[in-house]
Amino acid sequence: MASSSVSPPVSAPRPSTSSSTNVSYEMFAPRSMAQVSRLSRLAALTAGPIGLSETNVNGSSSSSANDPSLLAAQDTLLKAMSPPRMTSTTSDTSSTSSTVNAFDKSVTETLRTAVKNSDHLTSILKHTTSLRLALRASINIAEDISNRHAELIRHSGELSAAADRLQGEQEMLSRHAEEIGMPLKHYDAVDNVGVLVGVLFKGKAVVRGLAKIKVDSDEFPSVLDQIDDAVDFFGRESGGRDALEAEMKRQRSRSAKDLQETSGNIEYYRRSLALQDAALDLIREAVVERISNTTFQVASALNIPKDPIAADRLEASLVYTRFHGISSRSNRLLSLVRKRLHRGDAYHELLQQCRYTYCNCRKSLLEATIRAHMEKLKDQHGLVGMTRLASVFLIRLCTVETALYLDFFGEKKAEEVVTANENNDENTKPRKMDSTKGPTPLASQVVSDDGTYYDKDFQAYLASLTSALHRTIRRGLVTVLDLDMLCQIVSVLREERSMASSSPTTTAAARAISSVIEDAQERLIFCATNSLTKEVIRFKPTPKDLDYPQKLKKQGDEKAGSDDVRSAEDDALQKQLQIYESWFPPMRSVLKILSKIFRVVEPRVFEDIALQSVQSCTKSLKDGAAFIQKRSGTIHSDLFLVKHLLILREQLSPFDIDLRSVERQLDFSDAGKAVSRFLANRNRRLFSMSTENALVTLLREGVSINEESVDSKRDLEEALRAACNDFIDHTCKSVGLGVMDLSSKLSAATPESLKTVPFFNAAKVKETLKLTSESFETKAAEISSQMRLYLDTPATQSILLKPISKKITKALDEIRKAICEIADGENDWNGSTRSETLLLIDDLEKTAKKMAKATR
Repeated sequence: MASSSVSPPVSAPRPSTSSSTNVSYEMFAPRSMAQVSRLSRLAALTAGPIGLSETNVNGSSSSSANDPSLLAAQDTLLKAMSPPRMTSTTSDTSSTSSTVNAFDKSVTETLRTAVKNSDHLTSILKHTTSLRLALRASINIAEDISNRHAELIRHSGELSAAADRLQGEQEMLSRHAEEIGMPLKHYDAVDNVGVLVGVLFKGKAVVRGLAKIKVDSDEFPSVLDQIDDAVDFFGRESGGRDALEAEMKRQRSRSAKDLQETSGNIEYYRRSLALQDAALDLIREAVVERISNTTFQVASALNIPKDPIAADRLEASLVYTRFHGISSRSNRLLSLVRKRLHRGDAYHELLQQCRYTYCNCRKSLLEATIRAHMEKLKDQHGLVGMTRLASVFLIRLCTVETALYLDFFGEKKAEEVVTANENNDENTKPRKMDSTKGPTPLASQVVSDDGTYYDKDFQAYLASLTSALHRTIRRGLVTVLDLDMLCQIVSVLREERSMASSSPTTTAAARAISSVIEDAQERLIFCATNSLTKEVIRFKPTPKDLDYPQKLKKQGDEKAGSDDVRSAEDDALQKQLQIYESWFPPMRSVLKILSKIFRVVEPRVFEDIALQSVQSCTKSLKDGAAFIQKRSGTIHSDLFLVKHLLILREQLSPFDIDLRSVERQLDFSDAGKAVSRFLANRNRRLFSMSTENALVTLLREGVSINEESVDSKRDLEEALRAACNDFIDHTCKSVGLGVMDLSSKLSAATPESLKTVPFFNAAKVKETLKLTSESFETKAAEISSQMRLYLDTPATQSILLKPISKKITKALDEIRKAICEIADGENDWNGSTRSETLLLIDDLEKTAKKMAKATR
């Protein structure tokens, strides 16, 4: 390539004839050979499409390949596609000719392949173009269909709106037609229904005859609906009963001709009311008169009330079987009435009349039997046994009566009505009123779903039946004085009341039992108060009642004798009775009465009784202690009081009550002054309705209320504490009389006076201590034996002896201290006397401490 030189410029091709007039720019700027060669190739490439035939598979050309024009074009194209030939010297031309020929062959082969591929691409392009045209046609068809569908939807919406409009117009026209025809329907009903219920209208007159329709027929409810609708319509149009009454008053003053010409809503309202009365009379005849006739037949057949029915045969008698037989039909008719209570007061009046008739008829059949049964139970079992048996009988009676009442007036489901009709024969089977069994199922009714039995009339009827228990027991309670019997009656009635209160069907029996309980409690409170007044407040003890300590010693001897006789067995009850008999009678009565009425009367009443009884018992114990003090001595009096107050406090603790109250009393101490001011005031206003009224002022100034808080438990504790302290003081004076006197004198004397006072003389003090020491053990043993006689527990004895020992020990310490402080030679005191006296004090102190431990 380095030896190559620039080729001479090649002359440009001649322009065509069409462009012979144009001047070529080659003469001004000649192209190089390379540019000319490139332009030639471009001209060959842009000369137009080259139609080459497809080559065979084996590389041979078709017959069209011999065409000179095609070969020329092909040769030109090959030349154009071949790389530019480099110009060289003449010597290199021959050497590269073979290389150029081989390259031209490969180019030719490549061009053939490219031509073949281009033909294939051309066919694909044509096919694609045809598909595109088909797709465009499909899209055009789809758009046309979519437009037609939108048009169809628009037309459908218009048709739907038109249909809705037409339907609304149809409904409006139908309503107008109904409104136009509604009055005509009610007019036709009034004109046509009268024959069915047996009513004819002749002018203003109403003629009653036989009804063509039966109350048990299926058409009767529809006839009632037509009559009720007519009454509502004409009542609303005419103004109701007030307008009808006013119109009737006006018509009374008109002539007969005017009355015949009178017409309108008021007249048809009057006729519709007449039809309603006639229809309700049919129901009244089928229910009320049927109940009354059945009652009369049963009473005549059983000779009631002259011959009462036995209680064990009551439920199987005609009193129940005949009423069960008519209950199903009556319930169907009454259900029509209950469903139409909102249609007017006439239905309320009819239902009330049915209830009233039913309750009165049942009461006339059962009242005599219940009273006779109560009296029989009282005569056979006494008042206590009668209360339980009578309560069970009344509970059972309330249950079966509620079942029968619900069969007449209760709500029944459709399947229950069918079952009742199918089993109508079973209702007439005899059943026994067994008081030992629980309540039977309430026929075809479910009590929890039906509150019909809460009707006022029915509950009043049950209360009248159960009042026989109250009257019978009340007559027996008036003569009862035994507290135990009264307590048993209240306890039994409480148990039966809890059973009766457990079911809503027996609330009437529970109320009757509650009233009997109140009467029994009043009688019990009255008897308990009388017993307390007689046995405690007004108790006058006899010498035998206050024979202490002989009474306790006798009890001990009997106890020892019983222990000897009954050594093999421990009769705890006998011992308890002996202890109980040793108590003071008023306290024994108080505890006995309180223990009986504790859980029988109300807590507040019990607290009030206990408050008064404890106060009276404490006062009675103090009076008894004063009598014993005069008769047996101070120690026995103190031990008697301590013993009984301890027992009283111990026995009252299980009751767990607060013995507190506030007593109010009227104070008339200023009444005289108030009356004087009232009489002196001349401007008093007696009839003034204000606080300035003179009488009100007189009462306010002359009468006052004094309140005082009473706490019996506190008073009892204080009395017990005072009794214990008195016993301790008296025992100390009895056991250590000289020591206690000497200690009290030392407390009152001064240190200077001890040097000369006679009671502190050495010989006298020694003599006093010696005498006390000699008698101390004997007296202490006597006190201990007396305490064991009154007080059973050693712990209680120890509690009382410890303060005695401490008090004597304290007195000895004071004497010892005074002896140690006095000097020798003063009041005859010296070393030997002091030593001997101190030894006596030490011995006496040991004995006193030993006394406190003797009960352990």
